[in-house]
Amino acid sequence: MKSPLLSLPGAVSAEGVDEGVAAHYGDLFREQRALADGSGFVDLSHRGVVTVTGDDRLTWLHLLLTQHVTDLPAGLATEALILTAHGHIEHALYLVDDGTTTWAHVEPDSQGALIAYLESMKFFYRVEVADRTDEFAVVYLPAGSIAEVPEGVVVRETPYGRDLFLPRTELESYAATSGPAAGLLAYEALRVESHRPRIGFETDHRTIPHELGWIDSAVHLQKGCYRGQETVARVQNLGKPPRRLVFLHLDGSEVHLPPHGTELRRADEGPDGRKIGIITTSVRHHELGPIALAVIKRNVPLDAPLLADTTAAAQEVVVEP
Repeated sequence: MKSPLLSLPGAVSAEGVDEGVAAHYGDLFREQRALADGSGFVDLSHRGVVTVTGDDRLTWLHLLLTQHVTDLPAGLATEALILTAHGHIEHALYLVDDGTTTWAHVEPDSQGALIAYLESMKFFYRVEVADRTDEFAVVYLPAGSIAEVPEGVVVRETPYGRDLFLPRTELESYAATSGPAAGLLAYEALRVESHRPRIGFETDHRTIPHELGWIDSAVHLQKGCYRGQETVARVQNLGKPPRRLVFLHLDGSEVHLPPHGTELRRADEGPDGRKIGIITTSVRHHELGPIALAVIKRNVPLDAPLLADTTAAAQEVVVEP
């Protein structure tokens, strides 16, 4: 779905899974600084929007999600995962309930698979699941923003900013009064800075929540009865995950950023050493320079300098080994 905001001056379309919204509007660092200062907005209208209605919606979702949502207060934002039977991450949902409807935004083009799973689990519960992507666009306002929110718009308030579920027909008019627009690259730079994982970037088919720190924000360890819970409990109580998320400072003298999937090795073993992980997201930050998130083997020493192909990288702990 191509955003109408790609017609704004300077807009350059994002690529890959984020195709359809602007990567930037001509000045990446200016856009980042605006978001960091609490001004502007980011067009996330390519993300999927799913709603669940019905009297049993929270009780039912509680049985399927990693998060405790039975008594989720109206207006309180949370996030949750859906796992496979072996505990691997399948979906990440960014949720809020408005008192009558539970709203979630998810990765672009993943809503179909999510809805198919939810429909298969309805049984006798009084719930209705709907794909609302054609009707609603997700718009992000940064933390500290004083931008007005149109009356009646559902808002998901988090420490990192606000997600608006804006009627898609109002996207252009909202942009005209709420600028400056910032592109997805600016949003991603702030995401990496705050160590927040993203499905399809920091995850693969083997990822479990402990590896990325999602245990703290998206998993409730005192609830039961969801698919994959046995793996979560076993790793939490008896062991350690095989990999861990790290934050990397990259060598600023390099012209190109190492792309997603670039292999990581210990610097003392050289470029032909053993692979110990991969770059998952790399960005240029307006203050920190080139930075990245990466997933590495748990037993890599905390002080070990790394190489991303030929780019030197120094690690900071996100998930404790």
